[in-house]
Amino acid sequence: MRSGCGTIDEEEDAISVSAAILAGGRSVRLGRDKASVQLAGETLLDRVVRMMSCLSDDVIVVVRPGQARVVVDARILMDAAPHVGVMAAIATILAEAHYGWSFVAACDMPFISLGLVRYMISLTHGYDVVVPQLEVGLEPLHALYHKRCLPALRKALARGERRVISFYGELRVRYISLSEMRPYDPLGRSFFNINTAEDLNRAEEWIRSTSRRGLKSEPT
Repeated sequence: MRSGCGTIDEEEDAISVSAAILAGGRSVRLGRDKASVQLAGETLLDRVVRMMSCLSDDVIVVVRPGQARVVVDARILMDAAPHVGVMAAIATILAEAHYGWSFVAACDMPFISLGLVRYMISLTHGYDVVVPQLEVGLEPLHALYHKRCLPALRKALARGERRVISFYGELRVRYISLSEMRPYDPLGRSFFNINTAEDLNRAEEWIRSTSRRGLKSEPT
């Protein structure tokens, strides 16, 4: 783990995970590549890679075919054929990850709580997927997946499925309730996505606000 990442207790650190970031979205609403969008002096992708390096020594960034070259301190992979989006990207991650478990997040989630992710890691025993259950539904792009998911995932892709959770029915899934998550992320900002210019402005204001109060903008 890199310096500045805080401490992790022995129980949580017993399970090594890969940390993967999806950076191949087309950003239709934002109108530009999210990975290169600047937030508080660094790109969204650089920010999330920096946070993920506190979780793992195997940080992966998945891009789409034809995407502008990404330069970042992580392994760069291209999503698997037939390049059909998030599910293909997760299949690539699980096939190429150094560890059995992979934490998967999107590059437009700049306020991931490392404490929450570490709590999720502590729940992996006996499961294939660990995923937050929000009021609006599941959040499959802030979730842990084991390599055991690959057969079910590939079958779903072969059927033409596009919803990430479409392969969950064949697996052992640990759903995390809001009450479980609240101690680690009381404001629920881990799941905040930057999809529009207004979202980006809101994120900038949150960072400025925490800076003025002398607080960290990223929970640990």
